[in-house]
Order: sequence, then C-alpha cells, then structure tokens
Amino acid sequence: MPLSSVRRKAGGLEGRSRGWLLACVIGTACMSPALAAEKEKPTAVGRRAEVRPFLRAGNPVAGRDKAEAERCVECHGVEGHGSGEGVGGEGKFPKLAGQYPDYIIKQIRDFQSGARKHDIMTFMARSVADGDLVDIAAYFGSQRRMSGEGQHRVQQTARLYQEGDAARGIPACVSCHVEQRAATLAGAAGAPIIAGQQWRYFDKQMRDWKSGDRTNSPDKVMNRIAAQLSEREIVELADYVSAQ
Repeated sequence: MPLSSVRRKAGGLEGRSRGWLLACVIGTACMSPALAAEKEKPTAVGRRAEVRPFLRAGNPVAGRDKAEAERCVECHGVEGHGSGEGVGGEGKFPKLAGQYPDYIIKQIRDFQSGARKHDIMTFMARSVADGDLVDIAAYFGSQRRMSGEGQHRVQQTARLYQEGDAARGIPACVSCHVEQRAATLAGAAGAPIIAGQQWRYFDKQMRDWKSGDRTNSPDKVMNRIAAQLSEREIVELADYVSAQ
C-alpha cells in the first residue's frame, strides 16, 4: 500500500472499533481449540505481548471481508499468497496462506506491545480489535497453504534444514517448523510454517534474528540459531525454504 494511503487512513482511525491487519509475519487450522477465555482489549504499546485466548473461534468467512476492508490483501494477497503491491514492493511481505492463526495473532499482538518493531505494522496493528483479528487470522489460516516452485536442490542446505548441525547447536528447521494440524496453542504461536515463504522476507527475518533487530521468538531461540549461521547459509536457506 502506498505510504500516502497510510497517511490518509490515519485520519479516519479515531473512534473505529476495527483497525488494519498487515502481518509481517510468517497453520492450517482455522483456530486452536485452546482459544476460549475472557475477552481482551488490545495490548498497550510498551507492554510485552502474551499469547491470550479469545472468547470464540474465528470466522474465516467474516475474516475474508475484514481482511479486504482493512486492506491486508494489498500486501499479503487476496488469499494470502503475497502481492507485489504495497510499500516496499514484491517479496517484502510474508505469505499468510495456511499459516497458523495463533501465530498471526501473536505477531499482531507483539506489534501492539512493541515486542516486535516495524513502523508501518506498529501503526496498523495498534487499533485492530481482537474480534476482527481472530476472524482475519482464521481466514488466512483456512487458505491453501503457501508453497514455492520446488526448484532448489542444494544437498548441504537440505541437510541443515532437515537435520540441523549438532556441532554448532543448530536444530533441524523441521523439528519446529513443520505443518501440524493438531498443533498446540503455544507451539503454533511460537513456530510458524515457513516452507514456501517469500525468499526476500525470509532472508530479512533471518538477518534480523542474527543482528538482534528482531527478538520475539520464544526464549529468543531464533537469535541463538541465526547467530550460528553464515551469510551464505542464510542466503541458501532462504532459497531452499522459498522453493518448498
């Protein structure tokens, strides 16, 4: 979405019960069975976000309309498979199709609290209501899972992805980032599906984990892992993951 549109939209946010959802984030179930508890207000900026449950499961049908109304689809695509439009251009926005709804919810709450930082996303997430968030997350989570073109075949990178490197304390990527339809709330919120994710987006996130610009993984596990990866390994992993 052009930055000018963001500025124009800012004037109309006051008094609205719904905000925008653009998820710079990276699930197949529409909603975890653990989502049942008290209704919450958006987390105030400055407080660390927690995985908070919702009063109800998300409605993906309503979520489609809300995702369009809140302009999520301009950057993430109508069905969550990415878009070349929006601020920054093609590949800088994550695919959300088939992502765990709980993970999408956690990332928005982290933007709300300041646990994860991005100028545009912090602005967008600040006003989104929980009821809208749960529906939008359910909609993207219900879509056909993201996928790449399956053209990358580097044996060393495949081994790192599938087996890790015990000598450096690097676990296999698939030990956490694997599609699990019956994933627990904590697992789904903490470890997203990454296979088929946008190359540029995945590459940027790995570099942010490595530098410490992003720190909102459980116990900062991704910071420790990324710190062990070389520049070449990050590039090759991004290439490998995006091709899945």
